[in-house]
Amino acid sequence: MSPAPVKFGSPKRAPARRLRRAGLLGTLLLVGLSRAAVALAASANDPAPLCTDRPTKSTGTCTADAGHLQIESDLVSYSESTAGGVVAQTWVLLNPTVKYGITNNLDVEATAALAIASHAASGPQSETAAGVGDLYLKLKRRLPLGTRTEIALLPVLKLPTAKHGLGNGAVEWGLLVPVVVRLDDDWSLNLSPEIDRLHNTAGSGYHTASAQLINLSRSLPHDWSLSFEWWSAWDADPAGATHQAALDLGFACLLRRNLQMDIGVNRGINAATPKIQAYLGIAKRY
Repeated sequence: MSPAPVKFGSPKRAPARRLRRAGLLGTLLLVGLSRAAVALAASANDPAPLCTDRPTKSTGTCTADAGHLQIESDLVSYSESTAGGVVAQTWVLLNPTVKYGITNNLDVEATAALAIASHAASGPQSETAAGVGDLYLKLKRRLPLGTRTEIALLPVLKLPTAKHGLGNGAVEWGLLVPVVVRLDDDWSLNLSPEIDRLHNTAGSGYHTASAQLINLSRSLPHDWSLSFEWWSAWDADPAGATHQAALDLGFACLLRRNLQMDIGVNRGINAATPKIQAYLGIAKRY
C-alpha cells in the first residue's frame, strides 16, 4: 500500500497551537509553583504563635523563637497582706522579663522590677521603701515529649540589686521544671514544681524553699484565654517556717500575632499569703 499523501495547509497549524498552549500552561504552572514555594518558605520562617509565661504564676515550657526578642511584663501590679498586725501594701510599675531565643528550644531571660513602692504600717508606726527590684537571670531549655506533652528545665539565679527593705541583699538560686500537657484543642494542664536555696532571714547560711502549682487553661473565642490555678509554697527558714497558698485567675487576649494583653487576680487562702494581688500586663515579640 502506498503511503498516504502529506497534506499541506491549515491542519499543519494545529500541533503548533497545542505546543504554544502547552508552553503557556507550563509557564503558568511554573509561576504558580514558584509562588507557592516562596509562600511555603516564608510561612516556615514565620515564628510560631505567641506563647508566654503570662498570666498567673505558672511558668510555661515554650521559649522565645530563635533570633527573636520577647518582652513580658506587668504594667502595674498591687498586693496587700496582713501579718502580725502589720498591713503591707506594694505597688510595682513595670516588671519586665526580657527573653532572647538562642534556638527554637533554648532561650536566655532576665527579670527585674523597675519601680517598687512598699508601705508597711502597724498602728501609728509605718515604713516606706521605693526603688528597683532584684535581678533574676534564667536559662530555659524546652524538651518536647510527644505530640501533647512538653517539659522544660529553668535554672534561676537571683542577684541582689534591690536595696534594703525591698530585698534581702543575698545571692539566691533555684530550679523550675514546668510540665505542660495539652488535654485537647482547648484545654491544657500546667504543673510547675520549683525548688530554691534562699538566704536565712537571721544570720548566715541558706535553707530550702519549694513551690508547686496546678494550672488549667482554656482557649476562648476571639483569641481570649482563661487560666485558673492553685498555688502553694513552703519556706523552711530556721527563723520560722511558712506555708503560703493562693487561688489565681487570669485572662489573656491576643490582640495581634505578636502582641498580648492580660489581667489577673490572686487570692490568698491562708494568713501567711498576701490576701489580694492584682495586675495588668503585656507581652510583645520583636
